[in-house]
Amino acid sequence: MRRALAGLAAVVLLGGCGAPSADLFEVVRSGADRNANVRLLVSDDGTVRCNRRKAVPLGAERLLSARELARDLETQAALGLELPRGRDSILSYRARLEAGTISFSDRSRGLPASFNRLAAFTTDVAERVCKLER
Repeated sequence: MRRALAGLAAVVLLGGCGAPSADLFEVVRSGADRNANVRLLVSDDGTVRCNRRKAVPLGAERLLSARELARDLETQAALGLELPRGRDSILSYRARLEAGTISFSDRSRGLPASFNRLAAFTTDVAERVCKLER
C-alpha cells in the first residue's frame, strides 16, 4: 500500500513538469511614433517576448521587479482601472494581468506610483533587453 501511495505521489508531482510558466503581465505601449509601439509579455520563468518574437531572458533583477510590479498592480487591475488620457499625451499603456486590465497614458492625472514604474519598466526592457529603438 505504501508503495502505491508513493508512486501516486510521484506521478502527481511530475504531472506539472514541462508545463509552461505563468505570465506575470502583458503590457502594450502605443503612440503616434511607430517606434513607440511595443508589446511585452513577461513570464514568471524569467523571460519576455517582445512584439511576439521569441522569448529572451530578462535577468534576475528585472524578473524580481516584474514580480513586484505584478503584485503592486493587482488591486488596480482587479478594479479595471482606466485613467483618461491626459492633455498632450504621447504614450498610452494597457496592461493585462491575471486579476484584470489597467490602462493609462503618460499624462493621465493621478497616476499611481506603480503605473509610473510600469512605464519605466516597459522602456527599460524594450530598449535594453529587446534592443528596440525608440
